[in-house]
Amino acid sequence: MGMDDRGDDGGSFVAVRRISQGLDRTNTCHAPSDEVVAGSTAWLGRSLSCVCVQRKAGDSRPSFDLTPVQEDCLQRLQNRLDIAYDGSIPEHQEALWALWKAAFPEEELRDLISEQWKEMGWQGKDPSTDFRGGGFISLENLLYLARNFPKSFQDLLQKQEGERAMWEYPFAVAGVNITFMLIQMLDLEAVKPRTFVGATFLKFLSENESAFDLLYCITFKLMDHKWLAMHASYMDFNAVMKSARCQLEKELLQDNVTRLEDLPSYSLLTR
Repeated sequence: MGMDDRGDDGGSFVAVRRISQGLDRTNTCHAPSDEVVAGSTAWLGRSLSCVCVQRKAGDSRPSFDLTPVQEDCLQRLQNRLDIAYDGSIPEHQEALWALWKAAFPEEELRDLISEQWKEMGWQGKDPSTDFRGGGFISLENLLYLARNFPKSFQDLLQKQEGERAMWEYPFAVAGVNITFMLIQMLDLEAVKPRTFVGATFLKFLSENESAFDLLYCITFKLMDHKWLAMHASYMDFNAVMKSARCQLEKELLQDNVTRLEDLPSYSLLTR
């Protein structure tokens, strides 16, 4: 598996080359935004604002009050979002070592700064430069996927399912991008949710402290499923992410979904 740098709107990213093969809800989808936030690549931090916001008929701006339990759960999650990756913190170093061991149990990592990281889809030899777009939680999300759905983790890492493109999305950096997208989609930095999607997620979070990590796993598999269905290549990554986001928002608002495990896309995951 080789790596290649490609330009996109003046930036660059790494592509991986395959060497071998109860409310009245209305759905409105906004046009993509060109906003770019701090990130190590042009596409990593791009706002994927295909926000399929669901509103009550006649409402111009929904607003939701939180229960004390939901407020506490949201605050704890927001505290996680505020933690930047710091290579000088032993816990962060250990998490990075653990990620490598989960990905390549038979291959020894020579050092935390190593060209070997490119095998996982990081841009360079120091993954910490890629965490700027998602913070430490983006590493925690990858570890949660590896520990709770190891088969799906390996399928995504090794691109083992379906007919793959010659130029594939880089696994690790895509994972950071998914973390960032979910933070945006759920509006997690707001004091209280401003969309039905955000309010619905907080209900799930209050019942399952790992809801964000689990939703991350579902989203990663859904994104890959869309990637295959769209016969995508690296230039299509943003379009695939937008499609996955809209699909996820629709599923979260289905009446029969009372927990994340009820999402149709949850069935894509395998342990």
